[in-house]
Amino acid sequence: GGGGESDQKEYIHSPFIRKQGNIYKPNNKSMDNDSLNEKTMQDVHTKEIDLVNRDPKHLNDHVVKVDFEDVIAEPAGTYSFDGVWKASFTTFTVTKYWFYRLLTALVGIPLALIWGIFFAILSFLHIWAVVPCIKSYLIEIHCVSQVYSICVHTFCDPLFEAIGKCFSSIRVTTTKVV
Repeated sequence: GGGGESDQKEYIHSPFIRKQGNIYKPNNKSMDNDSLNEKTMQDVHTKEIDLVNRDPKHLNDHVVKVDFEDVIAEPAGTYSFDGVWKASFTTFTVTKYWFYRLLTALVGIPLALIWGIFFAILSFLHIWAVVPCIKSYLIEIHCVSQVYSICVHTFCDPLFEAIGKCFSSIRVTTTKVV
């Protein structure tokens, strides 16, 4: 009913919502939605890990998919005994499976720690050193490019314009002699 307008007038000077937007983000007209989104964002450290699909981005599809048939093959006419072939297949497959598991159990966590530290350092350096250096370089090279542009327009433009006027009256004609 009629209480809606008086509620708006009562809260017109609210410190949280203004008609021109968030005071911290002036171009954002919907602060309510923004603050809700910030609260509902999930932390990447608490996300569920997929135990079935362990390579969702297909990083190792072309590298480490090695099956028995990819390594050992007998061409037609040079077959071993069927029992030897089956035992070789089983030995290869089981050995690869369990030795991989043993290696990951022994070395996986230490390597995960090392790679975590490495990528943390890499991210830190990129964020706090590389990008600021590149930005600084771009700012300084912009100044140099302005000076270079002034020099080119001051000295080279008139020179090339004069050379162009000198050669503009030259006409080249070709005749074909048969």
